[in-house]
Amino acid sequence: MSTIHIDGAGQAAEFHEVVQSVSITHLLQQRGAVLERLERAFNLLQEAHEMAISAHLGFPNIVASKDYRGHGQDVVGKLATEGEALRACRAAIDATAWRYLMQESGMRSLMSASKRSEFDDQVSKSLMPELTREAVYATFGALHESRAEMFDQGVIECFKKLSWVYKTNLPQKFGKRIIVSYLTYTYGINSSAADRLDDLMRVFHVLDGKPEADYRQGCYAQLGTAFREQSAWPKSYQNDYFELRLFRNGNGHLRFKRLDLIDALNAIIARHFPNALAAPR
Repeated sequence: MSTIHIDGAGQAAEFHEVVQSVSITHLLQQRGAVLERLERAFNLLQEAHEMAISAHLGFPNIVASKDYRGHGQDVVGKLATEGEALRACRAAIDATAWRYLMQESGMRSLMSASKRSEFDDQVSKSLMPELTREAVYATFGALHESRAEMFDQGVIECFKKLSWVYKTNLPQKFGKRIIVSYLTYTYGINSSAADRLDDLMRVFHVLDGKPEADYRQGCYAQLGTAFREQSAWPKSYQNDYFELRLFRNGNGHLRFKRLDLIDALNAIIARHFPNALAAPR
């Protein structure tokens, strides 16, 4: 994460390392230019609509939608004068901008799975504030201040999602090995269990100082390839951080490679559960 560009706003120092390589001034200027052109276009459509009606001509239903899925449709010719179509377009423009800023800030990699889901839900339901300089500062300033706590929460969530049924899984710490239950089905990989491994991988990448892996190359895709290409059980998979054996009963036996990172995870867990300190390996 590098320094935010404020372009003469005089507040760059307050938001050091908040949004990577993004000029907020340029982004907001482009947003304003897009909205200005849309408003002109809507006014022309409204004028054309009124001309058609007065001349007893037909006019098509031209629809503006908040997003590509068609949520929140507004008929431009009918509603443009009330500003609803422009508001729908502004919501779509701002939603994509908030997602972009979150990704570029690097904060998404520090978020727990629940916080990511909460943010995505707020964006999809247009609950985020209108994209202004003040809103960007407030949102990312608060996230930057809470980044350590936010990352710890992600570690704890990841820790709690793992199964403690088996003796290799220790309820007070991560050990050298864990067993992930319900990782495979008869015909493939359980996506929910693979998501838990992706959460663990995200934590490892952050602790290792590496960027988060492309979600398209996440555990679900990688394990699915191993599942399809290997005929004999147990099937195996490994990456830089763990080795995994997939068994016919659905379990995955996982052995960690980077015990230094496991120590770092356990130190975080110990801070939050001081009465359940991890025993030495």
